[in-house]
Amino acid sequence: MRMCSIASGSSGNCVYVGSDATHLLVDVGISGKKTESGLEELGISGGDLDGILITHEHADHISGLGVLARKYEIPIYATRGTIEAVRQMKSMGSIDQELWVEVKEDQRFTIKDLTVNPLRISHDAAQPVAYRISYGSKRVAVCTDLGVYNDYTVECLKGLDAILLEANHDVNMLQVGPYPYPLKQRILGSRGHLSNENSGRLLCRILHDGLKYISLGHLSQDNNLPELAYETVRMEISLGDNPYKAEDFQIQVARRSELSPVMVV
Repeated sequence: MRMCSIASGSSGNCVYVGSDATHLLVDVGISGKKTESGLEELGISGGDLDGILITHEHADHISGLGVLARKYEIPIYATRGTIEAVRQMKSMGSIDQELWVEVKEDQRFTIKDLTVNPLRISHDAAQPVAYRISYGSKRVAVCTDLGVYNDYTVECLKGLDAILLEANHDVNMLQVGPYPYPLKQRILGSRGHLSNENSGRLLCRILHDGLKYISLGHLSQDNNLPELAYETVRMEISLGDNPYKAEDFQIQVARRSELSPVMVV
């Protein structure tokens, strides 16, 4: 089972998850051409895709969806709220209604040999979800765009082999940065984005011996730095209330606009 970020950041998000037999994308927030280029680097073509999992309807998660889905007639999995929100977007163009597959939070479904579990998250979108994906005993998750986490989030993310988790902003950079006050409050709010510190604190609650890879994703271009996210999360892990040190795990920062190292579990 492989997981790899094709692009991750406030300007566009797209993650590949697959087995030998099944190939999925989580979000297509970059151009179809760029998505296909990333897939080619992984040895996959757009025609090999078995499904696209959409977390929510914001542009940095769906901007390339219409082009890719129409070209290859790929099933699109999303919650009812997300489907309705996307259908109202004129910029998306026409997508065959038969390609849409409605999913519900906490109701597992299978795509060939992969099991997918949509998880509730708190974000300012219609009906957003994160995804936990399993292949046999192997489990990975893509969890971004959440303003807060709770015990439910922690339980859903336990027992993973790899995770791509949001580390969107440094609180100090955001507070002194150029964003207007209402936007700052939105990002910092309960339906906004996870800070570097909170990303590390959430990780502290799901660490275990079998967690092989941690990828920090969805970094803000204006309110974060890869080195800052990396060091802040490492510090939270090493100083947090857990038996581990940051050195016990392979931690990476997902690249903004190019393929990140592949995580094989």
